[in-house]
Amino acid sequence: MSTRLNRLRELFRASKQYVRDSPPLKWTFRVLYWSPLYMAFVHYGYTIKYVNGRSMQPTLNPNSSLGKDLVLFDRVSTKIRHEYKRDDVVALYSPINPRLMLVKRIIALPGDIVKTLPPYPIKEVVIPPGHVWVEGDEPFHSEDSNWFGPVSQGLIESKLTHILLPWDRFGPLDGVFKRTPQRGRNWSAQSDEFQRKKKREVRVTPNPEE
Repeated sequence: MSTRLNRLRELFRASKQYVRDSPPLKWTFRVLYWSPLYMAFVHYGYTIKYVNGRSMQPTLNPNSSLGKDLVLFDRVSTKIRHEYKRDDVVALYSPINPRLMLVKRIIALPGDIVKTLPPYPIKEVVIPPGHVWVEGDEPFHSEDSNWFGPVSQGLIESKLTHILLPWDRFGPLDGVFKRTPQRGRNWSAQSDEFQRKKKREVRVTPNPEE
């Protein structure tokens, strides 16, 4: 029995030395060792994605319909804390095509009353429990809740927190438009966004039980 244990120990030491002497194997074992932590971080932590299309202009891709913003999405808030608030920009699975990921803004929360936009057939909707109302910032190029109605919060995959590229717009998504617009280089863009936000707010009657 002791002879077998000694042989196993020798084989184990030899295999460790072989791995140390072989950079490809060493790199492979490191990847395998850290991959569960990486997968947990990506699934429940943060992820970086390109966003294309025109539905969120001018918040995202403001200069061209061909542009792609590189942005940071937070999954901790959505998958662990389940924190959502009005005006959050989120990534969610389309309720009519589960393979399609959408990026939209939360307009209304459960219990809110929202005044809809065409082509939705009902003028006002009370958001049911466990659902939200989402829209694109550019309504003429957005298929959103005005097309398919309230969406389940379970379809929300992550929340957009920062713009990473292009460099001239690098920073937190809500950092530019937190206050009434001030005179300066970005005053026009700030003013436009401020007016859009006001128009969104007047369409929503918050849940009286909040």
